[in-house]
Amino acid sequence: MEGLLPELEVIRKDFPILERQLAGGFPLVYLDSANTSQKPQVVIDTMVDHLERHNANISRAMHQLGSESTEAFEAARDRVAAFIKAPSRDEVIFTKNATEALNMVANTLAWATAELSIGEGDEVVITEMEHHSNIVPWQLLTERKGATLRWFGLTEDGRLDLSNIDELITERTKVVSLTWVSNMLGTINPVAEIAARAHAVGAIVVVDASQAAPQLPIDVVASGADILVFTGHKVVGPTGIGVLWGRREVLESLPPFHGGGEMIETVKMARSTYAGIPHKFEAGTPPIIEAIGLGAAVDYLDHIGLDAIHAHEQAVTGYALEGLASVPGVRILGPLDAASRGGAISFELADVHPHDIAQVLDSRGIAVRAGHHCAKPAHARFGVQASTRMSSYLYTTPAEIDALVESLNYTRSYFKVS
Repeated sequence: MEGLLPELEVIRKDFPILERQLAGGFPLVYLDSANTSQKPQVVIDTMVDHLERHNANISRAMHQLGSESTEAFEAARDRVAAFIKAPSRDEVIFTKNATEALNMVANTLAWATAELSIGEGDEVVITEMEHHSNIVPWQLLTERKGATLRWFGLTEDGRLDLSNIDELITERTKVVSLTWVSNMLGTINPVAEIAARAHAVGAIVVVDASQAAPQLPIDVVASGADILVFTGHKVVGPTGIGVLWGRREVLESLPPFHGGGEMIETVKMARSTYAGIPHKFEAGTPPIIEAIGLGAAVDYLDHIGLDAIHAHEQAVTGYALEGLASVPGVRILGPLDAASRGGAISFELADVHPHDIAQVLDSRGIAVRAGHHCAKPAHARFGVQASTRMSSYLYTTPAEIDALVESLNYTRSYFKVS
């Protein structure tokens, strides 16, 4: 199949979990990578090696282990900066995950002064396809500050409705926050186009790249984002680590989020002064091992090449869209054009609840997700409470898609769907 990674079988051998046999003797078919990706051996080995040979807290110890740990942690920051083409390593902040990063942005904007301050009469614009982590923080911000929350709606084929962009993004708009790739619909959004409109009225742009970073080459400057976040566990890295990138001017204008050790310049009983970026936003002991694992993960993806990974995802997604369309009763949510979407495909199967589908598939070794995928508004837009979601990645094969399609047809017969 054109577009597939030529070394696919070699890549699969990098992921030890893919060799698992599940109950009933079925091989693991992992189609839940939009939820979390599997980890290559190099990430596992890097984290174990650090724990076994170099473990120490960073920036605080004067001994050799402390120096080694600090060097490895900061090297990971360099690797992440290169991965997203950040102009400066100091613009890369490590967080717990993308959710914490988005909450950090919303909360520090609530405390900001001068040009970044938000109050009555101001507006924040999001979209109807956002993950809850890019909805709730903005709801909290606007409620607390007396501002107004507005959003882009969705077209019938699961794209952003940009027909009223000039009415939504106006001189009252202070923030536009949107997902680059929808975790439910798979839609790839025109981030740079929307950012240009936002900047024309003086708004800042926040981009949730949690689903984009695993599969699209990212250039933060070219994207038009002022702030961009993603999470480590979706880019073959560990859980417990996220990334917040921000333009230097924006980060330097925002107040700290957490107070504590390492984020200070000096502390007196009356008041404190704060370190420069990125340390101003990294209070306390950071996720050291997780950051080092993330550095190994983005190195791994860079070695394969994000352009090649994206081409592979498009090929597998196109094959999956064709296969799902062949199953009677399947309704795909989102664009039907593989070039317009990422590797997550949510669908319904007539007369069968998504949880039942997922359980039957699991009994045959196939891991998918069922539920609202933390995207209730998007589900409501299409008149459903839940869906089944398959999501591929760089290790997914056409044979695994065949197994999914075969098992969906088995599910129809199991539930006697006419």
